[in-house]
Amino acid sequence: MELTNLDFQQARIKQVLFKSRLRSVLYGVREADEALFARPLNPLGQWLDAVVRPKYGAHPEVREIEQVLQQMLSTGRDLAAQYKRGQIEEARAGLDRVNTQAERIDGLFQQLENRAKTSQAA
Repeated sequence: MELTNLDFQQARIKQVLFKSRLRSVLYGVREADEALFARPLNPLGQWLDAVVRPKYGAHPEVREIEQVLQQMLSTGRDLAAQYKRGQIEEARAGLDRVNTQAERIDGLFQQLENRAKTSQAA
Protein backbone atom coordinates (compact mmCIF):
# COMPACT_ATOMS: atom_id res chain seq x y z
CA MET A 1 0.00 0.00 0.00
CA GLU A 2 1.39 3.36 -1.00
CA LEU A 3 1.15 6.33 1.34
CA THR A 4 -0.93 9.21 -0.01
CA ASN A 5 -1.31 12.88 0.84
CA LEU A 6 -4.48 11.90 2.68
CA ASP A 7 -2.52 9.47 4.87
CA PHE A 8 -0.16 12.25 5.91
CA GLN A 9 -3.02 14.69 6.47
CA GLN A 10 -4.64 12.14 8.78
CA ALA A 11 -1.36 11.69 10.64
CA ARG A 12 -1.03 15.43 11.11
CA ILE A 13 -4.60 15.56 12.42
CA LYS A 14 -3.78 12.79 14.91
CA GLN A 15 -0.82 14.82 16.11
CA VAL A 16 -2.92 17.98 16.51
CA LEU A 17 -5.51 15.94 18.38
CA PHE A 18 -2.83 14.69 20.82
CA LYS A 19 -1.64 18.24 21.48
CA SER A 20 -5.21 19.44 21.92
CA ARG A 21 -6.02 16.67 24.40
CA LEU A 22 -2.84 17.34 26.34
CA ARG A 23 -3.61 21.05 26.44
CA SER A 24 -7.09 20.30 27.76
CA VAL A 25 -5.52 18.20 30.54
CA LEU A 26 -3.14 21.02 31.46
CA TYR A 27 -5.97 23.53 31.53
CA GLY A 28 -8.22 21.35 33.68
CA VAL A 29 -10.83 20.57 31.05
CA ARG A 30 -10.30 16.80 31.14
CA GLU A 31 -8.53 14.18 33.21
CA ALA A 32 -5.29 12.66 31.97
CA ASP A 33 -5.97 9.34 30.28
CA GLU A 34 -2.96 7.00 30.31
CA ALA A 35 -3.97 5.77 26.84
CA LEU A 36 -3.12 9.24 25.53
CA PHE A 37 0.53 8.64 26.42
CA ALA A 38 0.83 4.92 25.64
CA ARG A 39 2.54 4.37 22.28
CA PRO A 40 0.46 1.35 21.22
CA LEU A 41 -2.81 3.11 22.12
CA ASN A 42 -1.94 6.55 20.79
CA PRO A 43 -3.65 7.17 17.41
CA LEU A 44 -0.43 8.37 15.80
CA GLY A 45 1.44 5.34 17.11
CA GLN A 46 -1.30 3.08 15.78
CA TRP A 47 -1.07 4.77 12.37
CA LEU A 48 2.69 4.23 12.29
CA ASP A 49 2.29 0.55 13.16
CA ALA A 50 -0.59 -0.18 10.80
CA VAL A 51 0.11 2.04 7.81
CA VAL A 52 3.74 3.12 7.72
CA ARG A 53 5.86 0.32 9.19
CA PRO A 54 4.74 -2.44 6.79
CA LYS A 55 6.13 -0.62 3.75
CA TYR A 56 8.54 2.04 5.03
CA GLY A 57 9.70 0.67 8.39
CA ALA A 58 13.32 0.33 7.28
CA HIS A 59 13.64 4.01 6.36
CA PRO A 60 15.49 6.25 8.81
CA GLU A 61 12.64 8.78 8.86
CA VAL A 62 10.28 6.17 10.30
CA ARG A 63 12.69 5.19 13.06
CA GLU A 64 13.23 8.85 13.91
CA ILE A 65 9.48 9.58 13.89
CA GLU A 66 9.01 6.70 16.32
CA GLN A 67 11.77 8.03 18.59
CA VAL A 68 10.47 11.60 18.59
CA LEU A 69 6.90 10.36 19.09
CA GLN A 70 8.05 8.40 22.14
CA GLN A 71 9.77 11.53 23.45
CA MET A 72 6.63 13.59 22.83
CA LEU A 73 4.42 11.06 24.65
CA SER A 74 6.89 10.91 27.54
CA THR A 75 7.01 14.70 27.74
CA GLY A 76 3.21 14.81 27.72
CA ARG A 77 3.05 12.23 30.52
CA ASP A 78 5.56 14.25 32.56
CA LEU A 79 3.63 17.47 32.02
CA ALA A 80 0.36 15.82 33.08
CA ALA A 81 2.09 14.53 36.22
CA GLN A 82 3.44 18.03 36.95
CA TYR A 83 -0.05 19.45 36.57
CA LYS A 84 -1.44 16.82 38.92
CA ARG A 85 1.22 17.72 41.51
CA GLY A 86 0.08 21.33 41.36
CA GLN A 87 2.91 22.63 39.20
CA ILE A 88 0.41 24.12 36.81
CA GLU A 89 2.41 26.96 35.26
CA GLU A 90 5.48 24.77 34.83
CA ALA A 91 3.39 22.10 33.12
CA ARG A 92 1.79 24.61 30.78
CA ALA A 93 5.19 26.10 29.94
CA GLY A 94 6.31 22.61 28.92
CA LEU A 95 3.88 22.68 26.01
CA ASP A 96 6.64 24.44 24.08
CA ARG A 97 8.71 21.23 24.24
CA VAL A 98 5.77 19.23 22.90
CA ASN A 99 5.30 21.76 20.10
CA THR A 100 9.00 21.51 19.18
CA GLN A 101 8.77 17.71 19.10
CA ALA A 102 5.60 17.89 17.01
CA GLU A 103 7.32 20.23 14.55
CA ARG A 104 10.19 17.73 14.25
CA ILE A 105 7.71 14.93 13.54
CA ASP A 106 5.99 17.08 10.93
CA GLY A 107 9.33 17.71 9.20
CA LEU A 108 9.98 13.97 9.19
CA PHE A 109 6.49 13.39 7.76
CA GLN A 110 7.42 15.76 4.95
CA GLN A 111 10.63 13.83 4.25
CA LEU A 112 8.79 10.52 4.29
CA GLU A 113 6.02 11.93 2.10
CA ASN A 114 8.65 13.05 -0.43
CA ARG A 115 10.26 9.60 -0.30
CA ALA A 116 6.86 7.95 -0.88
CA LYS A 117 6.17 10.21 -3.87
CA THR A 118 9.59 9.45 -5.32
CA SER A 119 9.13 5.69 -4.97
CA GLN A 120 5.66 5.90 -6.55
CA ALA A 121 7.07 7.78 -9.54
CA ALA A 122 9.83 5.23 -10.04
